Amino acid sequence: QVQLVESGGGLVQAGGSLRLSCAASGLTFSSYVMGWFRQAPGKEREFVAAISWSGGSTYYADFVKGRFTISRDNAKNTVFLRMNSLKPEDTAVYYCAARSGPISDHERRYDYWGQGTQVTVSS
Repeated sequence: QVQLVESGGGLVQAGGSLRLSCAASGLTFSSYVMGWFRQAPGKEREFVAAISWSGGSTYYADFVKGRFTISRDNAKNTVFLRMNSLKPEDTAVYYCAARSGPISDHERRYDYWGQGTQVTVSS
């Protein structure tokens, strides 16, 4: 049974930082592309970042470039999202997802999803 468990969310002031983690189990983690998505209240879920199985390639949504960094530790079956210079518009539930294929920003191409972790940025 595949499980993705996010952690690290919380309340932070604008300009602050958070690091999200997603621990995976039940799959060959090093064979999966990992992605982060987010969903703000009243909005559709949107792509944030993705990383290749080796960590050698990353892809970001334009609105997080230069502020967020995705990374992974295949020895610990964990993917991270470092978020700096947070803005109130970054407030959302953040989800990690796993995909057994090429790196992608399309949520329907991801096979497994976590339950999400809430990030709230106050102004």
